[in-house]
Amino acid sequence: MSAGPLCLVGGDEWTEGCSFDADLIAESGATSVAVLPTAAAYEGPQAVYDQARSWFESMGVEVVQVPVLRRADALDEDNVRLVRESQFIYLAGGPAGGSPMHLRSVLKDSPLFDAVVEAWRGGAVLAGAAAGGSVLFDHMVDTRGGAYTVGLGLLSGFTMIQRYDTWSHDKVHRTVGLASAGLAVVGIEERTALVHRAATGWAVEGAGSVHVFRDGKQADLSAVPALD
Repeated sequence: MSAGPLCLVGGDEWTEGCSFDADLIAESGATSVAVLPTAAAYEGPQAVYDQARSWFESMGVEVVQVPVLRRADALDEDNVRLVRESQFIYLAGGPAGGSPMHLRSVLKDSPLFDAVVEAWRGGAVLAGAAAGGSVLFDHMVDTRGGAYTVGLGLLSGFTMIQRYDTWSHDKVHRTVGLASAGLAVVGIEERTALVHRAATGWAVEGAGSVHVFRDGKQADLSAVPALD
C-alpha cells in the first residue's frame, strides 16, 4: 500500500479558505480526525480542540483528541493506539503557529511519532499546519530567526517556511540564502496547503499561494522532490 495524502498547511488552519480539508475527508472516507495540539501546548490546547471540532463536525466528521503536550504523553500507550488506528492525523499549529522546537522535543524518537509514520505509510492522511508541518523535515526552519535546525526527518530534499505571508522580505532572504545547494525552500501562505497524493504528486490548494526557491532563485513545484 502506498502512503496516504500529505498535507502541509502554512498556518491559520481550520478557517475559511481551507478547502483542502473537506476534499481530503471525501477522498479518504475518514470518519474521524485525530488532532494533536502539541505545538500549541503553551498557547491553550483546549482552544485548538474546540476550533477543530467546530470545523470538522460541520463536515460530519468526529474529532479525536490526542492529549500529547509533553514527552511523557508521547510514550503513553493509549495515545499511541489512538494515532495508529487513525485514518486522518492532524498535527496542529495553533493560533500563533505553535512551537516547532517544543513539538520536535516531544515527538523525536517516540513511539507516538513512529505510530504517525506507520499510519501515514499505511494510507492515512497526514496533515501538519505551521509548526506541525515544518517539524516533519530533516532541515527544519527555526522560525525565530530563519536559520535551520534538525527536524524529525520524515521529509528530505526540501523544507518549509510556515506562515510565509507574515514573514519580512529580509527574513525570507536569509532562510533562502542559508539553504544548502539543491535544497528546495517552500514558503506556504496561511490558509494554504501543499498537498501530495501518490497518484498525482504535488498540488497547491486553499486560499493563497506557495513560493518555491532553490539555489537562491525562484522555482516552481517541479523543484519539490517527489515522495517515495
